[in-house]
Amino acid sequence: MKKGIRLKRELGLVEATLCGVGIILGAGIYALVGKTAGMAGNAVWISFLIAAIVAAFTGLSYAELSSMFPKSGAEYVYTKKAFGKNIAFLVGWLVIVSGIIASTAVALGFAGYFAALFNTPIIPVAIALLLLSSLLLFYGIKQSVKVAVIFTLIEAAGLLLIIIVGLPYIGSVNYFEMPSLGGVFSAAALIFFAFIGFEEMVRLSEETKKPKKTIPTALVVAIAITTIIYMLVGLSAVGILGWEALGSSDAPLADVANAALPGTGGILSIIALFATANTVLLLLLAASRITYGMAKACSLPRILAKVHQKTRTPWAAITLIAISSMLFVFMGNIETVANLTNFTVFITFIIINLSLIRLRYTHPKLKRPFRTPINIGKIPVLAVLGILTSVFLLMNLDLEIHLYGFILLVIGALVHKIISKNKKSKKKCTNIQTLPKY
Repeated sequence: MKKGIRLKRELGLVEATLCGVGIILGAGIYALVGKTAGMAGNAVWISFLIAAIVAAFTGLSYAELSSMFPKSGAEYVYTKKAFGKNIAFLVGWLVIVSGIIASTAVALGFAGYFAALFNTPIIPVAIALLLLSSLLLFYGIKQSVKVAVIFTLIEAAGLLLIIIVGLPYIGSVNYFEMPSLGGVFSAAALIFFAFIGFEEMVRLSEETKKPKKTIPTALVVAIAITTIIYMLVGLSAVGILGWEALGSSDAPLADVANAALPGTGGILSIIALFATANTVLLLLLAASRITYGMAKACSLPRILAKVHQKTRTPWAAITLIAISSMLFVFMGNIETVANLTNFTVFITFIIINLSLIRLRYTHPKLKRPFRTPINIGKIPVLAVLGILTSVFLLMNLDLEIHLYGFILLVIGALVHKIISKNKKSKKKCTNIQTLPKY
C-alpha cells in the first residue's frame, strides 16, 4: 500500500448498522437459549434485556475511544494509551483467549444439534468441526469469507422462523415466572455471550462517512435490533415449549419449532448447524488474526507471525488457536465454557471503560469527535455504569469460573514476562512478512 492512501469511506448509517447486526447476530442464542431459560424461567426475556443494557454502556465507551484512536488494534491500542504495555498485553491476551474459548462453546452447541439429528457423541463432533474450520482458514481467507456470508443468511432465516411460528403463542404464559431472581441475573451473565461481537463495529470507523455520528448511532441501533430479535425468540420459545422442557434440551430451538409446527424441528436443527459452524469459523478467524498481529508486533513469539508461502495465511497462529480450542472441548460442559468466555469479556470491558475514564484526565485536550452522553465534569457516567454492570454480571458467575479465569490471567502474566525478557526475539520482528491485503 502506498503511503498516504487511505481506506475509502463508503458506509452510511444503514450499511454500518447492517454490518453491526451481522456481527452481533451469531450462534450464541442457538446454543444457549435452552440453558438460560432453565435458569431464568419464562423471564428469560429480562435476562436478554439486562445483557443488552450492559452491552450498550460499554458500546458507547468503544465508540468514543474509536473516535480518538481509529486503529485496527482496538482494545490493545486503547489500553496501551491509558495504562501502558503491560495492561495492554493482558487485554490482548484476554481477547485471544475469549476467541478460543468462545469457538469451543459454540462447537459444543453444534455437536448438540448434530447429536439430536444423528445420535453422535458430543466431544468428537465438536473437535471435528474445529479441525475442519481451521483447515478452511488455512486454505484461504477469500474462501472462508464466502462460506461465512452464506451461513449468515441461513442462520438469520432460522431465527425469523422461530419468531413467526411463535407469534400465536405470545402471551400464553406468565412472562414474569422465574425460578429465582438470582437465576435471571445468572442467565443474563451467560446470555451476554450472544451479544459478543458488537465491539468489532468500531473497526469500521475508517470506512464510514461521518464516523463521529454514524458509528455510535449504528452501534446503538444494531444492539437494539438484535435485542428485539433475541427477546422475541425468547418469548416465542418459552411460550411454545415451556421453560422446563427448554432448559433440558440439547437442541432447544429445533424442539421449539417441532412443537409449534411438527416436521420443522429437523429444518431448525440443520439451520442451527450452519449457524454454529459459521460462528466457530469467524471466531477462529478473529482469534488467529489477533494472535498473528500481536506476534508481528513482538508481543507474542515470532513464530506465530509465520505466513504459509502458498496459501498466504498465518498457518502458525491458526494451528495454535485450533489446538487450544480443541483442548477446551474436553471441559465438555457448554455452560462452563461459555461462562469462561464471558469472564474474559467482562474483564476486558471493565478495563476498556477504565481506559476511557483515565484518558479523560490524562489527555483532556485530545480531540474526541464523539463523546459518550451524560457526563459529570470529566467523568463519563455511562462508562462508570458499564464498569458496575460488568462487575455485577462477573460476580454472578460461579466460583469455578472465577478460578479458571484467574488461572488464565496468571498464565497471561507469565507469558508476557517471558516474552518481555526475550530481547533477541524482538530484534528479528522487522523481517517478518506480512499478510496480503484483500
